[in-house]
Amino acid sequence: MASNNHNLLIMLALFAITCSIVLASDPSPLQDFCVKESNSPVLVNGFACKDPKLVEANDFFYSGLNMPGNTSNPVGSKVTLINVEKIPGLNTLGISLARVDYEPLGLNPPHTHPRATELFTVIQGTIQAGFVTSNPENRFITKILHEGDVFVFPKGMVHFQRNIGHSKALAISTLSSHNPGIVTIANTVFGSNPDIPADILAKAFQVDKNVVLNVQSKF
Repeated sequence: MASNNHNLLIMLALFAITCSIVLASDPSPLQDFCVKESNSPVLVNGFACKDPKLVEANDFFYSGLNMPGNTSNPVGSKVTLINVEKIPGLNTLGISLARVDYEPLGLNPPHTHPRATELFTVIQGTIQAGFVTSNPENRFITKILHEGDVFVFPKGMVHFQRNIGHSKALAISTLSSHNPGIVTIANTVFGSNPDIPADILAKAFQVDKNVVLNVQSKF
């Protein structure tokens, strides 16, 4: 009898663990689609659904990804993100993509996607890609990528890409969320609104306060 009770407790524990894992994942869609309804007053974790009877082909369509992004900026890169804001039909489908253009030596600065894993594919050029693991190891993992190469940035990891060639480069990223979000580290830390107090950042980065003020002035 004691053995049976022990086995029952183990089964119940495994069942509880399995249920917690299932509940922690994104739910599967319960209908063919849930096109984003931009004018809905309903606030949900995501977007309310448009009436299926009013859905049309343009809700699933975007044109212009063949057009290069404007890379005339301090970092020399431009991300053209195609998410649920661009294609309402992506709502609840758990996927989006981006075109990334780079000037020679252009950089897509260190950033994270809080809601998505990224699959990065080089179309043209030679790109250094890398990410840093979480505390306490903070291991830097990096790779030189060429045309046709694919690299994965795990969800939430700080990562970057840099064009190390002397001609323009192009990449396509797919992301495991219809709204992956982006947190660019420099913009977040030094360009917050209002500013994070300079003495806090000076202590965090172990630099003089004037260095922080100088960097904040650029954002």
